[in-house]
Amino acid sequence: MDSGAAKRPLLMRALRLAAEIEPHEVKAVLTAMVYFFFLMASYFILRPLRDTMGTVYGVQHLQDLFTGTFILSFVVAPVYAGVASRLRLAVFLPWVYGFIAVTLIIFYVLLRGGSQDRWVAAAFFIWTSTFNLLTISVFWSLMADIFSSSQSKRLFGFIAAGGTVGTIAAPAFTALFVGTVGTSALVLISAAGFTVTAFLVRVLETEKRRLLAEGEEAQKTSLDHRLGGNPFDGFLLILKSRYLLMIALFLLLMTTISTVIYFQLADLISKDFPDRAARTQAYATIDLATNSLAVLVQLFGTSRFIGRFGVTAGLLLNPLIMVVAFLAIAFSPVLIVLASIQVVRRFAEYAVAKPSRDMLFTVVDQQAKYKAKNVIDTVIYRFGDLTSAWLSAAVLPFGVAGLAVAGIIISAFWFPIAYLLGRQYDSVRDDQDAGAITAVAGK
Repeated sequence: MDSGAAKRPLLMRALRLAAEIEPHEVKAVLTAMVYFFFLMASYFILRPLRDTMGTVYGVQHLQDLFTGTFILSFVVAPVYAGVASRLRLAVFLPWVYGFIAVTLIIFYVLLRGGSQDRWVAAAFFIWTSTFNLLTISVFWSLMADIFSSSQSKRLFGFIAAGGTVGTIAAPAFTALFVGTVGTSALVLISAAGFTVTAFLVRVLETEKRRLLAEGEEAQKTSLDHRLGGNPFDGFLLILKSRYLLMIALFLLLMTTISTVIYFQLADLISKDFPDRAARTQAYATIDLATNSLAVLVQLFGTSRFIGRFGVTAGLLLNPLIMVVAFLAIAFSPVLIVLASIQVVRRFAEYAVAKPSRDMLFTVVDQQAKYKAKNVIDTVIYRFGDLTSAWLSAAVLPFGVAGLAVAGIIISAFWFPIAYLLGRQYDSVRDDQDAGAITAVAGK
């Protein structure tokens, strides 16, 4: 018997067990997983270094870095949309990653020459905080432009596991070898990873064309054209759509919560670990614990959870967790409690909430997928960072318990928004399904 033929049914059984993946979807799904692995690994190699550069600039001035990140994100979003309007998506999307690889090589040179410089540290923090959201947004825009709404419920959690494996491998590498290779070498390794992702975008574009040519289930759109329009279309689309505004508000509140916890954690880590390498290792250890838990759920649990309880439940999970978490912090504001809560929060976000939120874009048009989603994922996200950074800075003198009270109040607003958004998604999807049935019946 041919060994390859024997292995294929075994692989299919494993894939169907994990996420009910159909044979014609295998290549696209596995390519997407590998793509997301390199994307997240490339960033997570940098993330502990980015957080450390924030402490080099000064924890008491972190709000300045968040302000700079928001301003740069506000500039990058229309530039991104403007270039996407003039280049074919099949050409433009790979070059997003290629450009980032080039900028990292420049930072490698700067960090080698002046890693102690506060302004180099600030520039590195701001740029990496800007492009990491852009690259992830591009990835999920492409996923929403390849897979249909029904496919996304089965596949998005499984695909996300590829990225989570990358987030496990990268901090593990950083924690083990940062002392050997040095912090600046991490930047060069990351640049190589982003170069690989540019190639994998082209592979996925070819796979999308194959699915459409064979009449398989997929989004009925093409990447072989320009989006057209102007650089500010993303902002205008959001303002014109109640649905997109709801997504923006959901993300704004989620980001605000994340930043409150980030300030709490940065404050405690900077006090408990005076050495820069020790701080980097502490951040990397938290990332490793978070993502080790998340990958198991993404592989075997996300599709089942969303399939059984729906997207609305996926959106509601994090607000519920955070109310309980902030109550725990208020009563016990110590590093071990806060670090544990950060692990649980990110675990729930990566395994369920993030795939659920990205499914929301499977029912919008291509302009909204790339332009409006980019604005939401970058500008709105960083606006949430900015406002909560200044809020956290104002509350920080009252201690971690004071920040926890602010988090409880924000979470109380977040919960109803998550519920209303989930119901709106169900309504849009049902309308689209009814329209498709009507179109088929009329043929």
